[in-house]
Amino acid sequence: MSSTSPAPPNIPTAQENQQALDDLVTLLDLEAIEVNMFRGASTDEDRVRVFGGQVAGQALIAASRTVDEPGRHVHSLHAYFLRPGDPKLPILYEVDRIRDGRSFSTRRVVAIQHGRAIFNLQASFHDEETGGPDHQIEMDEGMTPPEQLPDFHTRMAPYAEQIGDWYHRPRPIDLRYVDGDPMGRRGESHTGQHVWLRANGVLPDDPVLQACVLTYASDMTLLDTTLLPFGLSYDHPGLQMASLDHAMWFHRPFQVDEWLLYQQQAISTGGARGLAGGAIFTADGALAVSVVQEGLARFTQ
Repeated sequence: MSSTSPAPPNIPTAQENQQALDDLVTLLDLEAIEVNMFRGASTDEDRVRVFGGQVAGQALIAASRTVDEPGRHVHSLHAYFLRPGDPKLPILYEVDRIRDGRSFSTRRVVAIQHGRAIFNLQASFHDEETGGPDHQIEMDEGMTPPEQLPDFHTRMAPYAEQIGDWYHRPRPIDLRYVDGDPMGRRGESHTGQHVWLRANGVLPDDPVLQACVLTYASDMTLLDTTLLPFGLSYDHPGLQMASLDHAMWFHRPFQVDEWLLYQQQAISTGGARGLAGGAIFTADGALAVSVVQEGLARFTQ
């Protein structure tokens, strides 16, 4: 699909998308209510449950707020989604300062609603070090540049009525599918997909915030990859999907308000669960982040 396709009416302006990004930054900015305790708000969107990327990003902010050593940034996180979050209530984040070593810090975060844990995250932080061996997997070749691809609203315009009000809302993350949109690929079998992404505006040059926004964005398309071998999309009738766990490793510097290629692969789908892996590259081919996610994928009818 060409980027010259006519833009649909009533789509958000660049200013509205920047405001949506600013709102996301505000959403991730937790309130400290006690030592090692933070409170996070939820969006006013009409959701059945809290978006997994939101609670993961907020939990990483909570963990980062307890790491006092300058220049010590997250290098890995492992998270489990335990219960659906209630989007109408704030979320409490309790941080356990497990260890502070000479070059590493480890934190455990539990997100709580209604007195019960809904999410658990462990994160490790590492002082920046240089030197030593350096190797990475390569970015796939032949990727259409993001500037030549339609944005979400243009790409999904044929499905605007089906998507409903959510289609017209401003989006804090600009997603551009390289291999065609999920609905247009129905009935075709694929083992992976490529998505360009970036913050839909300008972000502060803060490594903690950059990592948390990318954590938020990394949950947006990866689980859908587990359906591609079957030619299915997330809106297939009777299909139930939900994130179960999420892991990330941060390898090299990146800016989320610059284009990143999210290279995704279906690893295994079976037993009502799907596992997918992702590699996030900077536009010049540096491997910035690795991601693995498992989720529920079952038919209820």
